[in-house]
Amino acid sequence: MTSPRTIVITGASDGIGAVAARALAGPEVNLVVVGRSAQKLAPVAADTGATALTADFADLEQVRSLAQQIRDEVGAIDVLLNNAGGTFAPRLRTAQGHEPNFGINHLAPFLLTNLLQDRLAAAQGALVLNTSSGGNLLGHVDLDDVDYRRRRAFETRAYGTSKLMNILFTRGIAQRWADDGIVSAAVHPGPVATSFGRDSWFIGLVFRTPLRHIAAITPDQGAAPLIALAKRGADPEINGVYFDRHRANGRENRQAHDPKLIEGLWTASADLVGLA
Repeated sequence: MTSPRTIVITGASDGIGAVAARALAGPEVNLVVVGRSAQKLAPVAADTGATALTADFADLEQVRSLAQQIRDEVGAIDVLLNNAGGTFAPRLRTAQGHEPNFGINHLAPFLLTNLLQDRLAAAQGALVLNTSSGGNLLGHVDLDDVDYRRRRAFETRAYGTSKLMNILFTRGIAQRWADDGIVSAAVHPGPVATSFGRDSWFIGLVFRTPLRHIAAITPDQGAAPLIALAKRGADPEINGVYFDRHRANGRENRQAHDPKLIEGLWTASADLVGLA
């Protein structure tokens, strides 16, 4: 009898994360779901039998606490689906003073994944799946100012940069952790009509109007590529690959394969979260 697969999904309280949790749940899966709101997460946990944990990714101390709670729950992780995030007004700041698109969309999953690295390695074949976006094409990573301390942060550029960072982080994992049996991929789920823009005035305005039905797909449609890749698991053929929905090698920012940026972003991020 094979042991259950352990799947951890962040951003699972609604939208594509909740859809993915319900689709991946089953008697053969030990499921851990993570969300910012315990109240919103409760129905997902009830429907799936998952362990529900809460954390606000705008506070890295909560991310550290979350990592410890996950470590207390599981001995090995087969799939870590880094799905939490959104698009945020750059004038806001996280608990640690970071620009929020950078802090929430990149630094928080970077920290969580690193703190769970040994649990991923223990699976002897694990997948880290990072939810990115076609918005990566609008991004630009400046290693001398990753946190917009000197540059002006426009919302679409800041969001796109964080999604580009998701791809660079994916390739950093692929390069650094392959010998531990850890595979990583990034995926653009498509323009999904969810609450991802709730903290953004501009995106939130669009997604609170009927325009969202013209520009966006449903959460079920958006979750489909995440579900397919999670079921595929630690396939070496997808290591370091960016998927545009189900299509491998989607359109990427020209910075996405730059080895100096892949290494430099990892080093800068590790320094900022105290892992250096």
